[in-house]
Amino acid sequence: MLIGGGVPSALTGFSASSAVTAERPVVRWALIGVAIVFLGLFLVIPLIAVFLQAFEKGIAAYFRALLDPDTQSAVRLTLLVAAVAVPLNTVFGVVAAWAITKFEFAGKNALITLIDLPFSISPVVAGLVFVFLFGRQGWLGPWLEAHGVRVIFAVPGMVLATVFVTFPFVARELIPLMKAQGTEEEEAARLLGASGWQTFWRVTLPNIKWGLLYGIVLCNGRAMGEFGAVSVVSGHVRGQTNTIPLHVEILYNEYNVAAAFAVASLLATLALATLALKSLLEWKVARQLAETDAKP
Repeated sequence: MLIGGGVPSALTGFSASSAVTAERPVVRWALIGVAIVFLGLFLVIPLIAVFLQAFEKGIAAYFRALLDPDTQSAVRLTLLVAAVAVPLNTVFGVVAAWAITKFEFAGKNALITLIDLPFSISPVVAGLVFVFLFGRQGWLGPWLEAHGVRVIFAVPGMVLATVFVTFPFVARELIPLMKAQGTEEEEAARLLGASGWQTFWRVTLPNIKWGLLYGIVLCNGRAMGEFGAVSVVSGHVRGQTNTIPLHVEILYNEYNVAAAFAVASLLATLALATLALKSLLEWKVARQLAETDAKP
């Protein structure tokens, strides 16, 4: 096909796209240099500083800080909160993504907006909302206290705050993936007599597994590193309601810098592992989307 003046459309498209990206070498290297300097100043150097400070007093002091009973309690509590919050958000994310991408219903746009709500609200504000609801002077606080249920300054409140700040991650990864895949395979399975559960387990879940894992990794990383909302509802009871980020703050405020950075290195290691898994799963998801687009 020829476009105005007999220039092939494919060649025209190639020239246009090349014109957009064909900057002079000095411009390309300047942009790359700015990106590298920015990452070095705000990511690489601080990360290196964490590990240098963690080992400043030697390996023995490093492991002594990690094996401290309060540190061990913070690690256990962090794992417990994540172990409850991540599965809950996984179930919610799958259900929400399924409803949004597979069905048409009134209020769909409102649901999508509500899913994004934790991204626009400060975690501290979210924590204060739970205090207002479940605190001793809150709406439900007197009733809970009368029945011996403690939410604020206890593990349930920390789980609720963590669930709130992390629930968009799984849903937000699955929604675009499931939209791209469409509903043809599910409709074919139903026409062949598959039940709803059979369709989900044998058709939908295998198609979204990499996107689901990607969302779970991001959700878990945020759950373990959450500070603001958890700080408000935890009460900072040492050895009882301190997660790893809260324990780092206490150690640093006590001028126990080496121990604070030693514990912080756990979070840094978690961040690096999360980035590695994130990169792998991004590649898997991109490959899956490419295969979906290539289907006739």
